[in-house]
This record gives sequence, structure tokens and C-alpha cells, in this order.
Amino acid sequence: MIVKPSGTSNNAFFTIPEDADDLFTLRRIIEKGDRVIADSTRLVKQVKEYGRPDKGERVKVRIAIKVEQTKLDSAVDRLRISGIITDTDNEMVPKGTHHSLSIHAGEMATIDKGRRWRDVEIRMLKRSVSSSNFILVAIDTQEAAVAKVSGTHVKVIPNIYSGQSGKRYQTKNPNIETYFVDIAKTVSSIICENDKVIIFGPGESRRRFFNILVSRQYILKERVQIVEGIDVAGEDGIFVFLRSAAMKQIMSTSKLAEVSSMLDTVMLMVNRGEAKFAIGMNEVSNAASLKAIEAVVFSDSIFKTENEEEIVKLLNLIESYGAKMFAVDSSTDIGLRISSLGGIVALLRYAIH
Repeated sequence: MIVKPSGTSNNAFFTIPEDADDLFTLRRIIEKGDRVIADSTRLVKQVKEYGRPDKGERVKVRIAIKVEQTKLDSAVDRLRISGIITDTDNEMVPKGTHHSLSIHAGEMATIDKGRRWRDVEIRMLKRSVSSSNFILVAIDTQEAAVAKVSGTHVKVIPNIYSGQSGKRYQTKNPNIETYFVDIAKTVSSIICENDKVIIFGPGESRRRFFNILVSRQYILKERVQIVEGIDVAGEDGIFVFLRSAAMKQIMSTSKLAEVSSMLDTVMLMVNRGEAKFAIGMNEVSNAASLKAIEAVVFSDSIFKTENEEEIVKLLNLIESYGAKMFAVDSSTDIGLRISSLGGIVALLRYAIH
């Protein structure tokens, strides 16, 4: 998430969420009574003196609202903030009326609490500030998949196909170099300043692609790494890599690798019969009341079975005494494992019997 102090107030921050995890962070920060400024649309109708109002037109407007309710819609990755309009840049939009803002990833929102921010709120914002991400490329001569790993979230771009026949004998095939260039353009279109590129797949395709990527200056050589031992291309190759030991080693600084290691530690404790973990909402709530949690990871699937407001209160309590916090996407392999364990898992500072 991009976070900057707002120039309009000492109690306000300008934010741009970059993924679903950032939207959930804003859901936990924004409270009733806060002032939120964002761009929106509003249906404006012209009232005639001797006739019915016309159908109206939807206009773009920047609105400030006093928050009454905040709700996360994880199905479409958006945050809905409803309240009363306190200010607007369009005279046709009346103040004092109700409005609902819809914040998606990539859209700005300014949060003004009208008071000094608490330490835990600042900590949540700082933790979500953008860090380096990883671009994964699983490639062979016939297909390739590109994925971007941001925090614990994985976004896979649909497979790119070369049109090669795969026959051992000579056939009339499309130019393989054009195929590599198309993939290079895809990578360069989604890469950010501090991102790193990881290339893997069977055969020599990964090295040929690396040469084109670097020699044509799509990306600097220092930001690209080739991984051996992952002999699967396409989307399947992406998920094989994310489950591999190579991922934990190469992406050791990423949240995804940290969550994977944490989950492996919990499974090891289960086998050993140790009690320094909590699984499910009830056990984690009990451990949180004792301030025993060291780190917690939860899947977005928990919102389907538990009350959203209760989850937010629990996570804010855990965060208030310095525990680490991770959210994972239930569509990934790690997210599915967390979902099968009740949607939330915690490592404890000491055993609870």
C-alpha cells in the first residue's frame, strides 16, 4: 500500500491500496466517526419547475463522508464505506445526504481521524507499505505462465502459447523468438521498481528467455534469477514452485515464504504433540485473551463462516500487543491449507493446556 501524510491535516493519511490485503488493513483501521475522502460517482437529477425530475446523469465527484459503517466485500475485492456527505467538489451533490464509497485496489482514499493516530494504527499502515515483489515465469518452448507475488497474494496471468508443435522432426513452426519477446513484454508491463524476476522450467528455454530479457534491456541482469530443478511450465509450474523448497530459499524475505515456514512449524508441533499453537476461531480467541500469540495467519475464507466485526476486533487485539499478522488468499495452496484448519492459525509464545 502507498501511504503518505496528507497535506490537509496532521491527523490524516493519503493511501492507495494495492491488493486485497491492503483493503482489509483499511477495513481494520477505519472506524465510525472517521472522515474519508475519495473519488466516487453520484446520480444527479435536474428538478423542473412544472414537471417531473429527469432521469438524471451519473457524475464523477470527490466526496468527503463521515463514516457510519465499513464493510469488506471479498468476493469482488472492494471496501464499501457508507456515511453522511460532509464536503464535495460538486455543487449539484448536496451535503448531509447519505452516500456509499466503493474503494478498489489502485484507488486513493484519504483517512482523517480528527485525532492523533494510535500506535497500533500507525503500525498497521507501516506494515502494509509496499516492499519488493516477485515476478515468476514458468516457461518451455510451448507455453509459459507469468505470475506476480505481492505479499501473500499470487496473481497468475493466463498462459502464453508459442504455437510450436512439439515434434522432434522438422516442422513449420512460428518464430520462437517472437514468443520469447511477447513474454518479455508481459513481464516488463507488470514489474515495479524493486521487483525481482525468477525464471524456471524444463530444458534450455529458461536460459534462452533470460538472454532475450537481459540483452534487449527489458530488465537489468541483477534483478533476474534462473532456478534449476522446477521442470514444469505454465500455470502448473507456478504452483509447483510455490510449494517447493527453492521458493523458501529464494523468496526468504517474502511474506509468502514466512507464512509457509510458519505453517510447516505448526504441522511439526502437531506431530510432536506440542501445544504452542492454536487452530480455529475459538482457540485463537482464547490465546489472544491471554496475550499468548506470537504470530497469526488467516485465510479470507473465514469471512464466510464468522462475523466480520468479531474477526476485526480479534485481529486488532492481537496486533495491539505486537504479534505478527498475515492474511492469505484462499485460492492459493497455502490459503487452502489454512482454510482446512478453520481459516485461522496462530503460533504461541508459550503452551496453553
